[in-house]
Amino acid sequence: MHKYSTNSKIDKLVKTKIKEGWKVKFGKKHPALIAPNNRRIAIPITPSDYKAFYSFRLQVKQLMLCHS
Repeated sequence: MHKYSTNSKIDKLVKTKIKEGWKVKFGKKHPALIAPNNRRIAIPITPSDYKAFYSFRLQVKQLMLCHS
């Protein structure tokens, strides 16, 4: 299985979303997590901020709210 981030929590969240039907598109710098409604968010590959997981999770939740 592909590793999307060095942060294990971010990696696990991305893999969970993929199982739920989300897609990943690889770009030049960062892969993008694409929601079923085609909204996207960049996946942090090597996050240096200790709050990176929490802000990424919040952005994913916001995309989910836009989806429903």
